[in-house]
Amino acid sequence: MREAMFGGLKVRVVGEKAGAEGPVVVLLHGFGAPGTDLVPLAGEIAAPAGTRWVFPEAPHLLPAALGGGVGRAWWMIDVMRFQLAALTGQVAGLIREVPEGLAEAREQVIAMLAELEQDLGFRRESLVLGGFSQGAMLACDVALHMDTPLAGLVLMSGSIVAEEVWAERMERREDLPVLQSHGRDDPLLPFAIAEQLRDRLVGAGMQVTWVPFDGGHGVAPIVLDAFSDFLGQL
Repeated sequence: MREAMFGGLKVRVVGEKAGAEGPVVVLLHGFGAPGTDLVPLAGEIAAPAGTRWVFPEAPHLLPAALGGGVGRAWWMIDVMRFQLAALTGQVAGLIREVPEGLAEAREQVIAMLAELEQDLGFRRESLVLGGFSQGAMLACDVALHMDTPLAGLVLMSGSIVAEEVWAERMERREDLPVLQSHGRDDPLLPFAIAEQLRDRLVGAGMQVTWVPFDGGHGVAPIVLDAFSDFLGQL
């Protein structure tokens, strides 16, 4: 595994070999996780030969009360407000908001991808962008704002943010292959909103592989199998 800085973000690159020409999979971790959180997936998913895995680390270190020193965030969240919304069934009201810091995070990821492309020498047509939870939201936002091609988009246990902005931009990604997974018992990001996101992606003409599972906020074995199939089909 190699560690490097691209676009001001620390990244971990797994699977580099001389002459590798497989897909490049970039996965963004969730809120409160360390930068290494998703790295094990590189060894748990059956990917095509020559696949390069890239795991960027979010720029914001959480305060001590929220896991400071280890946990990181792409943008800061009012955790108490979010937990209250989840308990009272009012998370749907949050999806219309454009989170403060989302635009900055998006620009950092786009800059990181540009420098990564130069370093690894891949074509954007071979790039699979994805993430988990907050990382999935950011991956979706980046995909909707970029003009360059993508091989696929992976959204694991994500949700909708900036609803109106996304709605205006979704048709720009018509025919994009998307893998979306979500736990039916997710206590943090409601399953019903994930279904709304799925329906919007499908309505915009994207090719969505929908993977619901019995469980909470996580990556179930069925998701790893679907991820392997998704990469193989691309």
